[in-house]
Amino acid sequence: MDLLDSTIVNVAGPTLAEKLSASNVDLQWIIGGYTLSLGAGLVLGGRLGDRFGRRNMFLFGLIGFTLASVLCSLSENPTELIAFRLVQGFLGAMLLPQGFGLIRSVFPPQEYAAAFAVFGPVFGIGGILGPVIGGGIIQANILDLGWRSVFLVNLPIGLIASIIAWRILPKVAGDKSIKIDLLGTAIIMASSALLIYPLIQGQTEGWPLWIWAMFGSSLVGFYLFVVQQRYSAARGGTSLIDARIFKKRSYSVGVSALAFFFAGMTGMYLIITLFLQIGHGFSAGEAGLWNIPIALGSAIGGTLSGAVLAEKLGRKVLQLGVAVQAIGASLLWFAVTTFADFNIWQLVPGMALAGIGSGLVIAALFDSILSSVEDDMVGSASGVLSAIQSIAASLGVAIFGTVFFDGVKQAKLVEGFTNTLTFDFVFLAGFAVLTFFFAKKAHESATKVG
Repeated sequence: MDLLDSTIVNVAGPTLAEKLSASNVDLQWIIGGYTLSLGAGLVLGGRLGDRFGRRNMFLFGLIGFTLASVLCSLSENPTELIAFRLVQGFLGAMLLPQGFGLIRSVFPPQEYAAAFAVFGPVFGIGGILGPVIGGGIIQANILDLGWRSVFLVNLPIGLIASIIAWRILPKVAGDKSIKIDLLGTAIIMASSALLIYPLIQGQTEGWPLWIWAMFGSSLVGFYLFVVQQRYSAARGGTSLIDARIFKKRSYSVGVSALAFFFAGMTGMYLIITLFLQIGHGFSAGEAGLWNIPIALGSAIGGTLSGAVLAEKLGRKVLQLGVAVQAIGASLLWFAVTTFADFNIWQLVPGMALAGIGSGLVIAALFDSILSSVEDDMVGSASGVLSAIQSIAASLGVAIFGTVFFDGVKQAKLVEGFTNTLTFDFVFLAGFAVLTFFFAKKAHESATKVG
């Protein structure tokens, strides 16, 4: 639900413009406002899970997210929808980090890879399937609900998931001695907003000076946050982030690698959808359906990684995954530059291989990162990991979107697409280099510091 809603609204833009009289700026905020509040609240969401218990925060976030989705569907004007999307994103930030901690509390270390074999592909596919589901729902126009059904799809999912979660999630008490650092929360949320907002608006505004000033301000804010956290810890206070997580080399390297991976993956898969719609006249539903090879490939790769390869190959499965992704991207390059007459089937082998590579990486990557921290660090570790993933995805969309639309403006669609593939290779190369700094086996890193 969380990641689905990051992308499902993208295909509803034209319908929202027609039915709600939403301007281009309104559409940017309807789509981007969710990402903004999600990214800004993730670190806090992880820490609240430590204090109040991950089951409690999971249920709070899940029920709240479902209700916010219903409110979005009832909106009568763009202002209401933007407000409810901001609320929806914040409640998503309460929900998302708890998944990692719940896996840690339910499964023994030797079964993490198998658990992430399920969790990882769902995590990755959630964003990919957004346009598929959104386009299909809008075209079907069930009960004449139109765009409202894009949000109402969360209602049955949320109700069923809440009942299951209430019955089966372990009742593990939180640590009430943990106090929430309100000043640190305000600084990290403001800094995240100053980073994510220009990523949303920059492309539309033409990257003016004030956009870059906001980027600079966000970096200052993150520096102030680090200083404030150290000061709080030195005085015996409870900091928002447990600084011990960054003493774990596998964790620090892992989240850095995750940033490269999700920036490249999210940006590339978005551009494939845009290439089909803008370049070749596919409808939103058709373009979404042709993302299925990526989704199936990711499921296959995740299953192979979690069930067999991650345990046997260790960090080598990450290197195998990035190699398969690179081959898939190379096939996409070949397909769009070689054939004079475009046929969607030319892209399928490259999309399927890219999906398999993503699946191989995601399951093993989450396993490696979260295996490197102790149980009492999981809240901080999950919040930071989720925040970096969200910010990296926004960065990927901004970079790849800018490069692609530059090609579109110059009537050089194929060149715009291949230029984004060049950036994809850069991100893949950065990720590949960082994999050599991982522990050879995921569970070796849990006891290593420095």
